[in-house]
Amino acid sequence: MKNGPDIAALASLIGDPARANILAALMGGKALTAGECAAEAGISAPAASGHLARLLDAGLLVVLVQGRHRYYNLAGPDVAEAVETLMGLAARVGLKRTRPGPREAAMRKARLCYDHLAGELATALFARLVDRGLLVARPEGLGLSPPGRSRFLAEGIDIAALESKPRSLCRTCLDWSERRPHLAGSLGAAIARLAIERGWCRRETASRAVHFSTGGEQALLGLAGPNPDYAEDAVGPRADSSGNRAKRA
Repeated sequence: MKNGPDIAALASLIGDPARANILAALMGGKALTAGECAAEAGISAPAASGHLARLLDAGLLVVLVQGRHRYYNLAGPDVAEAVETLMGLAARVGLKRTRPGPREAAMRKARLCYDHLAGELATALFARLVDRGLLVARPEGLGLSPPGRSRFLAEGIDIAALESKPRSLCRTCLDWSERRPHLAGSLGAAIARLAIERGWCRRETASRAVHFSTGGEQALLGLAGPNPDYAEDAVGPRADSSGNRAKRA
């Protein structure tokens, strides 16, 4: 008999199509009722109850009871990270499902992945943070450089408080729609909260899609600081000593 964690049992739980759809629906960070989980999975309410019970027993979900209502959610960031990693791996090896409809473009642009941002804008922000030296790769993993710490502290994000949590501060995840990394971890979650609190974006009802205003997009990308080749990204190249506009490389 093999010792250690039983990954086969876990894979079997997650691998069922109905349960996988329920877990994916809960990646939006919102708690759902059993009926809503059934609708997301495309199954009957009794069938959903059975699947939810198995996910609860396995510790993958938690349930909050309010009066007559029961709301289900992922048990924590570690569950979300596992589901997110599987989504990225499935995209990388070509195992994708296409959902037609008007939400698809919005989901690719920006969406919530449990508690952090994913999609085109999120991967663009990650690339800028790396290019400008605010995020750096270290032997122990991705981390903030001193300028990066100062940048986010200036935005009111308490880095020390985030570091005191058991969750990783910075973590990369392959974005399933962009096939490039976006920022997860407690800092990724803090950035998503900041964007929502400052009104840069709003969540779409009954969807993981997040809609940014034009100014909100600029503000989000501006968290990486101004482009060295530009005085202001939204305005254009900064002037050189002769007063002429510098050209983008």
